[in-house]
Amino acid sequence: MTELTKTLELKLVAPNAHKRKKLCETREAYQQALHDAFDARCTTQTEANDVVVDYDLSGYAKNALKKYVPQLTTTYNAGELHDDHPVRFTNEGLRIDHKPENAIEWYVKIPHHEDYHLWMPAQPNPEQRDWLEALNAGDAEMGESRLFERDGAWFLHVTATRDVEDGSEVSTKDRTPIGVDIGEASLVTVCHRDDHGCPTAPELWADEGKTVRQLRKTYFTATRRLQTRGSERIAESFGDNIWNQIDDVFHRVTREVVEYAESVESPVLVLEDLTYIRESMDYGEYLNRRLHGWGFAKLHAQIRYKAVEKGIPVETVNPRNTSKECHACGEVGYRPRQATFTCTNDACWIGEYQADVNGAVNIADRYLSGESRSREHENDDDSAEDGARLTAPQDSHADAETQQGTRGMNAS
Repeated sequence: MTELTKTLELKLVAPNAHKRKKLCETREAYQQALHDAFDARCTTQTEANDVVVDYDLSGYAKNALKKYVPQLTTTYNAGELHDDHPVRFTNEGLRIDHKPENAIEWYVKIPHHEDYHLWMPAQPNPEQRDWLEALNAGDAEMGESRLFERDGAWFLHVTATRDVEDGSEVSTKDRTPIGVDIGEASLVTVCHRDDHGCPTAPELWADEGKTVRQLRKTYFTATRRLQTRGSERIAESFGDNIWNQIDDVFHRVTREVVEYAESVESPVLVLEDLTYIRESMDYGEYLNRRLHGWGFAKLHAQIRYKAVEKGIPVETVNPRNTSKECHACGEVGYRPRQATFTCTNDACWIGEYQADVNGAVNIADRYLSGESRSREHENDDDSAEDGARLTAPQDSHADAETQQGTRGMNAS
């Protein structure tokens, strides 16, 4: 069994005027308490408690603040805050109820203040229904929850942890490694070798790569123009919408990657290990651009947790030269164009080959050579993608923390 942590999303169904007012009051009180504790540079829970104790908030929100503010001031060393932080509640604060006989089946109890709570109907993400049922049945453990408003609608993000089958009964040598290459010409490329050792059934998400590139270009061009005109708030709202669109693409592609793996007998998904990249190893302009300008870690995290849910193991390998070496002879080649790999070995039959497929096969071969490192048993919280939105391309925890320190802790 593997312990997996995931963030569940519930949309609150059409709050009436009274409940909407109460939600706004909770948010305003929380954000004021957060800013006051942050401005006081509280570094301990005791210091934070002294600031937030008198606010008209539930104890669940205050306890979450007491843990969160010291993280901002010490761990993240944030310099400023944005105004739209989600309201956090500790795991005891939220209650979920299931009434399958009703047209709207799910209901949540949201703490308002010490003596008042809001029961509200909620619409879950359909793909996460089994997780909600596990929470309701006591088969999953609830963690922190976060309340926020987006485009006029209210949402809850609830962290849940449960044990899932890890599918590890098949031995390593009997598994079929599927290389997963995350790139720019193709957002994701997957490929594996057949029984004869030949690369087979490659699948490329090239159109999605083009879509994400265009969305990123639109984001940077438009927000720069808006900021120049002094329209920071409009720029921020516009950026949120763009990153939500990118997030939708990421979720669809990573789901299809896992579906591809399900079509292969005894699969193991093989990814490039971000650890090696974070350790300041220079892989050249191409890979560095992929890491810092692309949703590299975000795609990794989504593939991992979706694969584990299906019982498909995930391994990682050192990414050095996977984009540069020929998968047939091992010779270091070059890329005359973004999507083309050229082998420099005159004796090799390859000549020119689709570059992303070549990289995917090399990644799969690293697993076969015994260089892999298991990611099945890591308690991966998908917090990199659980916030209300992405505020910028965050491709590693280090990148995220850097952005949060300079732009404020906007991501939840």
